[in-house]
Amino acid sequence: MTVNRTILGRPLRGVAFDVFVSGTVVLFGLAGVVAQPGGWKATLVGVAMAVALLFRRSHPTAVAAAVGALGLVQVIAGWGPLPFDFAVLVALYSVVKYADRLRDGLLAGIGALVGAALAAIQTEGAGPWWGRAIYFGLVTAATWLIGLNVRTRRLYVLSLEERAATLEREREAEARAAVAGERARIARELHDVVAHSMAVMIVQADGARYMLDRDPETARQAVKVVADTGRQALEEMRRLVSVLREPAPPEPAAADAGPDDATAGPGDGTVGGDPEHRRLALAELPALLDRFRAAGLRVRHTVRGDAPPLPAGLELTVYRLVQEALTNALKHAGVGAAVELTLEHTADAVVVRVVDDGRGRPVVAPAPSGGHGLLGMRERVGVYDGTLTAGARLAGGWQVEARLPLPAGTAPAEVIAA
Repeated sequence: MTVNRTILGRPLRGVAFDVFVSGTVVLFGLAGVVAQPGGWKATLVGVAMAVALLFRRSHPTAVAAAVGALGLVQVIAGWGPLPFDFAVLVALYSVVKYADRLRDGLLAGIGALVGAALAAIQTEGAGPWWGRAIYFGLVTAATWLIGLNVRTRRLYVLSLEERAATLEREREAEARAAVAGERARIARELHDVVAHSMAVMIVQADGARYMLDRDPETARQAVKVVADTGRQALEEMRRLVSVLREPAPPEPAAADAGPDDATAGPGDGTVGGDPEHRRLALAELPALLDRFRAAGLRVRHTVRGDAPPLPAGLELTVYRLVQEALTNALKHAGVGAAVELTLEHTADAVVVRVVDDGRGRPVVAPAPSGGHGLLGMRERVGVYDGTLTAGARLAGGWQVEARLPLPAGTAPAEVIAA
């Protein structure tokens, strides 16, 4: 993990580098205090430049103006170029790189070129003064261009970071919207399950009333069915309310992150879509598998253990998990992929496992991208306090496994006609 140390709200590395640059300017000023023109006065000018450079990142334009003014004082005093004058180049580079507007850098560059010409005139040496002016001008122009190049790269990196942050926010918003939509869909389906249970209870209660005098034993069994169905309906109602009240945001997909997941369901046009108001059960699972086989998947179905009668809501959850996992396999593994579907029934849970080999070919009409299948499956499994794992396999392909605990007291619900 990278730790970014700061001092006074600024990165420690940047502060240390600025102190080093300013210290170098001070050393050059002190080193020439005896021999340089101006003596201590010139050294004080160099120290003032060094102090100004400490703020070159936060106030680049002001620093460039201050250093330029000190350089003008040096020119008026007739001291000529001195070793600590490289502070002018540092200030020029800083204003080009860090200023909010490039116009400030252009003005600073023009001022630096004028200062270079004045310094060339005051410099004693062989050859014409304009030769020295050209040399100083080239050094100044090179510094300005380096600052411009670094500025361009810096702004490009900042734009990429801003774009990445925007995409991350959009992805989180889409995930929240997908979870909200999936919860609404789960709530509708659980509502249908509860409504069906209530209808069964009404039919059984009417049957018990009619059979109470003629066949008390049959009436007693009908009342038992009413009680058992009522318990299951109450449990499904509790789950329905918990789905509607759950405000928590979706968990980030880290360990199970992989190919984008396709959401299969009512009206989405993918393989396995079902009428929205049909109550699905595991008895319809073979027909669902046949539709996926017709679409090109080589699906093998295995059931392990004795399957107890499941509550209608739990059956619907298992059906939807299989549907979305197979849709995901068709989308990413492709046509011709081999898929192993296993339903394992234990004493306390039902386990759904879908494994594909990832060796299919691309589908002719691929499922729409940008689905939220894993999010939807995670929400459904969470309603029943189950666990979901998904990820790539070392041998190739993808695996989805969900474990759904059985509600306490799961027992057959016999239907008795009135």
